Amino acid sequence: MKNKDQQLLEDKKHLNRYGYAQELLRDMGGFSNFAISFSIISILTGAVSLYGHGLTYGGPGMMGFGWTIVAFFVLLIAASLAELASAIPTAGALYHWAAALKGIRIGWYTAWINLIGQIGIVAGIDYSCALFADPLLASVFGYSSTDTTILIVFGVILLLHGILNHVGIKIVAKLNDFSAWYHMGVVAILVVSLAFFTKNGLQPVDYLFKVGQTFSDQPYFLAFLIGLLQAQWTFTGYDASAHTIEETVHPRVRAPWGIYNSVAFSFVFGFIMLAFVTLSIHDASGAVNSDNAFIFVISKALGGTFGSIVLWLVTLAMFFCGLSSITSFSRMMYAFSRDKGMPFSRHWAEISRKYRTPAKAIWLSVILSFALALIDYITKLMNPDAGYSTIAFLTAVSVVGLYVAYGIPIYLKLRAEAKGIFLPKHYGPWNLGKWSKPINILSLLWIIFISIVMMIPPNQMAAYALAGMFILLIIMDLGYYKKHFKGPQAALEKSIDEIRRLEDEFEKEEN
Repeated sequence: MKNKDQQLLEDKKHLNRYGYAQELLRDMGGFSNFAISFSIISILTGAVSLYGHGLTYGGPGMMGFGWTIVAFFVLLIAASLAELASAIPTAGALYHWAAALKGIRIGWYTAWINLIGQIGIVAGIDYSCALFADPLLASVFGYSSTDTTILIVFGVILLLHGILNHVGIKIVAKLNDFSAWYHMGVVAILVVSLAFFTKNGLQPVDYLFKVGQTFSDQPYFLAFLIGLLQAQWTFTGYDASAHTIEETVHPRVRAPWGIYNSVAFSFVFGFIMLAFVTLSIHDASGAVNSDNAFIFVISKALGGTFGSIVLWLVTLAMFFCGLSSITSFSRMMYAFSRDKGMPFSRHWAEISRKYRTPAKAIWLSVILSFALALIDYITKLMNPDAGYSTIAFLTAVSVVGLYVAYGIPIYLKLRAEAKGIFLPKHYGPWNLGKWSKPINILSLLWIIFISIVMMIPPNQMAAYALAGMFILLIIMDLGYYKKHFKGPQAALEKSIDEIRRLEDEFEKEEN
């Protein structure tokens, strides 16, 4: 069995084979790698902040059936991505895989689509935290919670996340480890509290699977599909384990398990939590008509003071979630800029000498995320009768952006296998074997389906935003890509052929 120094040397040599130096501090263990994805998924953020959305459109059945259906397909997607992470273990992840499997142009587009999704997920997570924190702070300090105060709190949260990520990966890794246990602990507190102290008791279990009830003006089937945003947005960001792969010890095994297990554990803990929250509802109509359905349900079930304590615990979990998402976003941006994929790349690829973190990429992540929410805020000032919520807009942008970026390398891998370019020997130690192809195909079908669903009314603003961003990408393609972007180091000449050569060399050296 290898000691840590031997493993670090092997990890460094393997990264060098892809043309990259070991610049980031490689200090994350398997649990830390899992913890960052588990914290970004954060069932106490996605499932909670969009609880009212799910309940409004799909009724209680959304929590029983919707959550389970989405989790099943996301587990397939996570397995597909984990397989690629094991095969090509670099921080560029999605875009590097795409470039190696097809070519640098598709890699460039994958990176930018992923960046768009990352902006959406960071903004959505920290805005969710602000949506919970601001009313709680308002009750303490005696001011009225408004869209403006929520935006201010959102900015402060982003600022704190930027500072913590700037200071160093060791601190963030420890906080991520704590966050994973904290999420499990808060879910346990919430479940036990609702199980034993809910006023008027719990509903029968079959209430959790009650279908046919919607509080929207849509037919139930369509409303149910729209409500899937709650679960689908929760299960995003698990590619963080791949983006931190160059900071993980023994990454070809630990990072894939981090991706897959983060989804699996989130499904189990999330289902248990949603079950008890939903079974504690005695006024579903009042919940969907309130400012925040989750706060309404918890306050009614547990009372004012006890309910407020639980809500503070949930808000802190959201804070940890946002912290992890900035870590992932900045690492992806660093890796992309390292290959000169962005304007002013030399700045975003710069590593802080003192903290060994991509400091400028961290702060650009903060600025872009705030800008997305600010644009929505200004839009609503100009159109106060807008029929969508800010959180639905931000989350829909992140779901479509991220899942399209997830789907591109999965499709390209299937294509490379069909052409005999990507062979079984090119898989990493973590792979799906004979199940790889059917799992990849099912993953792609779900990505196509859910991306369409996430852009139909009332989420059409997400479609407009994404269309605008795609037009901007085409302009950047013409103005920047052709002149500056040469692609990932391992994809400079022969793409996957180069990967194969490097892998063969590494294998011979090991033997």
